[in-house]
Amino acid sequence: SGKPPKTSFKIGKQTRLVRIKIPKKSCKFGKISKKFCCPISAEMTSVHTPSVALSKYRDQHFKGSRHEQERLLRNSSTLYIGNLSFYTTEEQIHELFSRCGDIRRIVMGLDKFKKTPCGFCFVEYYARIDSEYAMRYINGTRLDDRIVRVDWDAGFVEGRQYGRGKTGGQVRDEYRQDHDLGRGGYGKMVAMGQLGAPNMRES
Repeated sequence: SGKPPKTSFKIGKQTRLVRIKIPKKSCKFGKISKKFCCPISAEMTSVHTPSVALSKYRDQHFKGSRHEQERLLRNSSTLYIGNLSFYTTEEQIHELFSRCGDIRRIVMGLDKFKKTPCGFCFVEYYARIDSEYAMRYINGTRLDDRIVRVDWDAGFVEGRQYGRGKTGGQVRDEYRQDHDLGRGGYGKMVAMGQLGAPNMRES
């Protein structure tokens, strides 16, 4: 057995040494994209090179000016993680995202009534550069057989861990018309016969 080999890789102008274990079928805390279970290679960096620029989404519940929101987003080391399974644990998220740097904290998104996970979380790093690594190399990979969606966040504020949907979870799950076992089956509002258009993303 012994220690797994060190692998150096470049991201921008910086080079890091990482030690990554290669699992048999899945990682310790559940299924994680194979590309992140293997040593990071040039092939991987060429595949996962999306822009780390800000997306078009802006939190409409942000309490402040648009200028202040933009400033915070451009300097933040906090990420919004979406499209998670309701069954994905904080340990799994830490296992995956800690490969990009030291994590200050993880805040799990909760159903505001049941206080159970509802498919999103916030990951805050100590350093902005590590959050940029996560944007580049984790956004679009798989965790628990779901494609992880990573976006910049202006910074966690108490209360944002709760879903904003009428039934307690996320708005997107209330109006979803497909059956998704990882996110509670059919959309709750759809099941009740109440259709509408959800927001692009809500925390």
